[in-house]
Amino acid sequence: MDYERYSVSERHKSPLLAFILTALRNCGCRILRNSSPQQAPFRITFEDPSGQRHGIIVYAFFANSQPTKNRPTDEHRFQIKYGTKDGELHQIWQDPYLLYTTLMVGIDTERGIFVGIDPVLHEFTKFFISVEFKRTEVEAILDTGWHCWERARRSVDDSPVETVVGGRSEAFFDYIRFEQAGRGLDQGHRFLLAEKLDEFIARPQRDPVLKSSTEILLPETPHDLASEFQISEDQILNMIEAAPRLKMAVRGWVAEHHLEEILKTTEGVDSCVSLEEDGRPDFEVTYMGSRPFLVECKNVLRKTLADGTVRVDFQKTRASKSDPCSRFYRASDFQVLAACLHPCTERWEFAYRLTREMDLHTKKCPEHLSNNVRISEEWYPAVGAAFDCLVG
Repeated sequence: MDYERYSVSERHKSPLLAFILTALRNCGCRILRNSSPQQAPFRITFEDPSGQRHGIIVYAFFANSQPTKNRPTDEHRFQIKYGTKDGELHQIWQDPYLLYTTLMVGIDTERGIFVGIDPVLHEFTKFFISVEFKRTEVEAILDTGWHCWERARRSVDDSPVETVVGGRSEAFFDYIRFEQAGRGLDQGHRFLLAEKLDEFIARPQRDPVLKSSTEILLPETPHDLASEFQISEDQILNMIEAAPRLKMAVRGWVAEHHLEEILKTTEGVDSCVSLEEDGRPDFEVTYMGSRPFLVECKNVLRKTLADGTVRVDFQKTRASKSDPCSRFYRASDFQVLAACLHPCTERWEFAYRLTREMDLHTKKCPEHLSNNVRISEEWYPAVGAAFDCLVG
C-alpha cells in the first residue's frame, strides 16, 4: 500500500489506537490485525458482527478543550499534524480499490468521543491545521451518542462548510459505515446520510441478505443488466440496498437522471445529450435551434441559513495539488447551473442560474466563479426560462 507513513511517539499515540480498538471490540467486531502505534496513520483490519471483513486507514489526532489564548472559551479542537510543520501539502490517502476506508478523526479520550471530518475534502492538507468545534456539539454527542453538524471553514478558498459527524465510542462502527457509504459525496447528501444513517444503510446481519441466484427464476423478458449478471432485477435492487457504497453511488446518479428527464421534456429543447466524461459538464443541450449549451448539476447543502436561504455545494470534489484554484469552476465551463434541492427538501426538484450572472471568486482565483453560492429569487424556477435568456 503506497500511502505516506509518519513516525510518531508510541507513548503519545497509543491511547488513540487503544480507543479505536476498544471501540470496535465493544461494537461486536473482532480485530484481525493492526499496525504499530509508532506509525501513522493507523491501519486496522477487522470482522464486523456479521463476519464481513473491513479495512480502515485512520488519521487520528487528540481532541481537547484546553484554553487557548485569543480563542473562544467554549471551543474544542484537534490539530491535523504529523512530523514537523513544513508548509507542504500532504495527501490524505484513499484506497483506489475501495478495500480500505479512510477516516480522519479527532478523539477525546477523556470524554470517550470522536469527531470525524471529510477525508476527501481534506485530500491535500498542510500540517498543522486546527479543526475547531463548539462545546454545544460535544454536549449533543454525549447526550445522543451520534450527532452531525455543519462546520464553517476559515479560508475563503475552501468550501464554505463541511459536514462533521461525532459520536460516543459505541458509535465508532457506525462512523465507519458512514464513511464507507459517504466517500466522495457532496456535503448536502453527506449531511443527509449522517442524519438518516440507519434508514439508508442496513446494519450488518448474520443471515445473508441475498438468496443464491439459482433459487430465483428470471422473468421471461429480463432487463439486459439482469441477463448479463444472471440474477433477477429484484436481486439487483436488493444488492444495491445491501451495499452502502453502491447505494450512495446510485443516489449520486439519481439527481442527474431527474434533471435529464426535465431537460428532455422542456418545450423548445431540440436535443439533450448526457456527457459521460470526467471533467466535463453533465449535459449538452440545444434549444430552439441554438448552439449547444452546457448544463452542470450540483446539489445544495442540507442545512439552510437562519433566514431559510439555501446554499449550493458549488465546487469540484478534488483539486490539483499544484493548482488550488482548480477546485473552482470557470464561467466558461458551462452556461447553466442546475441546483438539485433534494438534500434540503428531500424532493427531486431544481433551481437554475446562468453562470454569466454569478459572482466571481476572490483575488486569489479571479478567473473562477465564487463557491459561495446562495439561491435567491433571482434564480429561475424552470430551466426553459434560463434557456430563453441565453437565446434572447
